[in-house]
Amino acid sequence: MRKGGREAIFLANKASSYVPKQPEHIECNIEKTLLVLGGKWAFLVIRELFCGTKRFGELQKQIPDVSPRALTSTLRHLEDQGVLERKVFPTVPVTVEYTLTPKGMDLHVICKEMKLWAARWT
Repeated sequence: MRKGGREAIFLANKASSYVPKQPEHIECNIEKTLLVLGGKWAFLVIRELFCGTKRFGELQKQIPDVSPRALTSTLRHLEDQGVLERKVFPTVPVTVEYTLTPKGMDLHVICKEMKLWAARWT
């Protein structure tokens, strides 16, 4: 037997007795994305803002099933995550507009893929 052959057998035996570690936590980028996006209304809000800047009332009309409380919560969460920006105008009553940030606009590809998936499978 050649010297190289013995080394290969030794390495094969050594490798087969190796037991991999079981990590306690595997970092998942999908999980991170979902944490940034938040609840069930986030994608619908983002979808509406792809068309441009909108006010609260406009968003509420475009997403009729969302309650004002849930919409407010979603908008605050997305603002905190840097997905959209909120601009307040000092009018009476106060005018507030929501616009996607570049981080939010970057989600457009994901939304298009979700639309395609739904068209194919649902």
